[in-house]
Amino acid sequence: MVLALAVALLGATAASASPGRDRQHPPRVDEEEQKGLAPMSAPMSAPMSAPASAAAPGGVDLDPGDLRFEQHRLRYGSPRQAHLLAEPLARMSSDLREYLEPSPEYPLYAGGVVLASRHGVVPVHDAAGMAYRYTDVDAELPVDQQVPMRKDTIFDLASVTKTFTTIAVLQQVEQGLIDLDEPVATYLPAFAAHGKDDVTITHLLTHTGGLPAWIPLYSDYPTVEERIAAVLDVEPEAEPGEQYVYSDLSLITLGLVVEEVTGEPLDRVIAEGITEPLGMTDTMFNPPPGLVDRIAATEAQPWADRPMIRGEVHDENAWSLGGVAGHAGLFSTAHDLAILARTLLNGGRYGHHRILSEDMVRRMLVNENTEFPGDSHGLGFELDQRWYMDGLSTPVTFGHTGFTGTSVVIDPLSDSFVILLTNRVHPSRDWGSNNPARRAVARDLARAIAVRPLEGRDAWYSGVGDARTETLTAPAAGGGRLSFGLWYDTEESYDVLTVEASTDGGETWTTLQEFSGFGGRQWHRVTAQLPEGDDVQVRWRYASDALYQGRGVYVDAVRVGHHRLRDGDFTSDGWTLSRN
Repeated sequence: MVLALAVALLGATAASASPGRDRQHPPRVDEEEQKGLAPMSAPMSAPMSAPASAAAPGGVDLDPGDLRFEQHRLRYGSPRQAHLLAEPLARMSSDLREYLEPSPEYPLYAGGVVLASRHGVVPVHDAAGMAYRYTDVDAELPVDQQVPMRKDTIFDLASVTKTFTTIAVLQQVEQGLIDLDEPVATYLPAFAAHGKDDVTITHLLTHTGGLPAWIPLYSDYPTVEERIAAVLDVEPEAEPGEQYVYSDLSLITLGLVVEEVTGEPLDRVIAEGITEPLGMTDTMFNPPPGLVDRIAATEAQPWADRPMIRGEVHDENAWSLGGVAGHAGLFSTAHDLAILARTLLNGGRYGHHRILSEDMVRRMLVNENTEFPGDSHGLGFELDQRWYMDGLSTPVTFGHTGFTGTSVVIDPLSDSFVILLTNRVHPSRDWGSNNPARRAVARDLARAIAVRPLEGRDAWYSGVGDARTETLTAPAAGGGRLSFGLWYDTEESYDVLTVEASTDGGETWTTLQEFSGFGGRQWHRVTAQLPEGDDVQVRWRYASDALYQGRGVYVDAVRVGHHRLRDGDFTSDGWTLSRN
């Protein structure tokens, strides 16, 4: 497959990836490295990595079935012990604090906690800002009454709750109580109302069941029983499998399915099946009053007659359902979530306790939404979402975000994860999104994972940044065969490396090849035919758009014919020599 063609065929666009990614409720504002060498030429054979399957447009596709899981327990240690570079990792703490400052008018959050880990080692666990600062949108607590953020601050996870409900569903699948392909109405007959007979469990796990995103249960229905009935009776907006709509109702329904097949309330199922076996002692629905001093505040909701919320679930619908729902309601800490993330990277096991089989974890990471480019989704977990996963994105990177300012990004290819918990709705959701902070900490971890030069001590590196163009130029007198090593990881079709040649001293350039997307985190050998002439030059031009980043491009071991180019042969505008 020729990469120049592959770039044109890419389906995910920046426009489709950016809007609506901060999901809000009314007032609603929608929201290691492997050193193998794979050959490339023009036309190019499909780049392969391990694990890998058929090449996807623009890069390497991955088969979750080939994933091999490491086995680690969490321990605190140094970047070196985590096989991470110290300098980019150190930026994580400064990035956490950067967004405490007004940007441009308000901070992104009052406070936050970040935790990053690789191979079971936790080299970063930091807290900054305030867990409780405001009494209202325009009023702060006296300084001596404000509550600093702590590493063990408990946060309202919001939609990160959906991942726990997903695991509970998959546990029932493994026990034979739920079939992923079975209609939901098999378990909840009332759900069949309004033609929803063919909506399956998988449809709900992937938000393709045709359900609306949300309805105001808390205000339109006076009792819990009526609210549940309204969820089951909801009219679909599309046929199952016809469109992707991120839907709280889907996960509320799945929580009800779990309760039906187990005969237990959802909070008990999650406690007995997930949090208690894993020792996640700070993870719970409806935390007791005795923990309130450790809980981050969220916001006041005058439309629901709720003053500044602290210790109760922020989501209005989950609150109206008694604080326990499939889509929201769980509270937790960064360390507890790290246990869950490590469990999944271990293939469903932590220590002596297994919550899912390895096969089920692999099955969970298969993209079910290939018909909806930009909305890749496994069973309950989002996949490859650069808008918050940034440089950690791959076709099998998984995670989730929560409206209150929470996020988890798990990268099985580097055996790493990063957790960012903030109180970004404190004091008001109208202050905006914390997506820039989510991307920043993910980028920091990604940059801390070394890319070793293909040959020698260093390689040319493009760097990363929004709306930039960097060029690397070298003489290629006489033309002939160009050969070089290439490592690339960019936002598909929007951040593109173009290899060009000039025969007139750089006045005009002809495209030889283009590369964009996920390159498998390995070096590739690229070859191309240069034009003949005494004034031939070759140029690598890396151009990025205004939003989202990968890990950039590395070029090494450049040869023109049999001549190996040295570092001094190159003219760089933005590229640097990197040893990592």
